[in-house]
Amino acid sequence: MLNEYKIAETGFFRKKIQRIEYRKLYKKIKLLIYPQLRANPHFSPQIKKLKGDFKNIYRYRIADYRLFYVIDDEKKVVVILEFHHRKDAYN
Repeated sequence: MLNEYKIAETGFFRKKIQRIEYRKLYKKIKLLIYPQLRANPHFSPQIKKLKGDFKNIYRYRIADYRLFYVIDDEKKVVVILEFHHRKDAYN
C-alpha cells in the first residue's frame, strides 16, 4: 500500500530483542504489531501517546510489555526505540 509507514528499529532495540528470552515476543511483534503500526501507528486500543517530557513518544501495550516508538509523519517512518516489562517501563 502506498500510505503505509515503514518500520525502523534502533540498534539498541535490535540488540536487546535478539536475546533468547525475547524470541517469542519478537515473533509476535513482527507478525501482529508491525502490520498494525504500518497501517496506522497513531490509533489503536493498545496505543497511547505519552505526556510531559516524552510527549513525542508512543507506547504499544503487548500483554505485560510496552513497546516504545516515535513517528515521523513526513517520512512515513515508525522508529522502534525500546521495549520493557511494564513494571520497569516508566521508571
